[in-house]
Amino acid sequence: MISYNTKDWFTFIFRFHKADTFRTLFPIMIAIGIYSGFVGYLEVEYFKLGDNSYVKNITIMHGMLGFVISLLLVFRTNTAYDRWWEGRKLWGSLVNNSRNFAIKLSVMLTNKEDLEYFKKWIPTYATVLDEHLKDIETSKELFDDSIIEIDHEKHKPNQVAKLLFKKINELYKTNVISGDQLIVLNEEVKSFTEICGACERIKNTPIPYSYSAFLKKFIFFYVMTLPFGYSFSLGYYVVPVVIFIFYVLASLELIAEEIEDPFGTDENDLPTPKIAANIKKHIEELI
Repeated sequence: MISYNTKDWFTFIFRFHKADTFRTLFPIMIAIGIYSGFVGYLEVEYFKLGDNSYVKNITIMHGMLGFVISLLLVFRTNTAYDRWWEGRKLWGSLVNNSRNFAIKLSVMLTNKEDLEYFKKWIPTYATVLDEHLKDIETSKELFDDSIIEIDHEKHKPNQVAKLLFKKINELYKTNVISGDQLIVLNEEVKSFTEICGACERIKNTPIPYSYSAFLKKFIFFYVMTLPFGYSFSLGYYVVPVVIFIFYVLASLELIAEEIEDPFGTDENDLPTPKIAANIKKHIEELI
């Protein structure tokens, strides 16, 4: 995740980082600029269409559809940010639950070997979960055209959680911890699995295809029809105007695409490896 000073906003204008949408859209912006210039040339220079041409009135359509496309983009970006923020809250819960788990164990247990066991495996869960969420196969679990073998041995977070609970159960059987303590510790392990399941829900449930495809088509045809109406009033200045409108609309869609999967490797995704490293540091301090 990119670290920046929220108050130093002036530098954002002139800074083009790797994930900046301008870099991604630049080739398409050039193509749209050439297209807009060509349409403007045909209308103004070649066909010499006058103010009484019906083509000029196409701007009425843009005025009506502009409100619709703005609503769609607001909904799109809000939905994507909600997924990103929910992912951050889940990993925040994982940090807190790992700390609570370690604090309780450090008080309940006195055997050094038992403490070392949990000192190793509690932070391992966060690391394994991070790797699990970055696995491309995880995002395909709900797709009908993807055949994935159901093998629980491959679900590594479950295996780590199983080792943790197995150890706790052994401590109970050997009377190292009481039944009440077992219930308390069981809730901590249970919370790990619940966080994993919630992260998987975000990972393998993308925005519905029909909605995403419709929005992209809407933006494309909206921008492609802009030069027909505005060439009369703007002339060749329609080129930078259409490019800027496309840049704004397409950038919002690109940003939403990037943050709707917060567990990837993009620059704006959650810093889950750093969070996992902090969990390891905190566990080692507590146990």
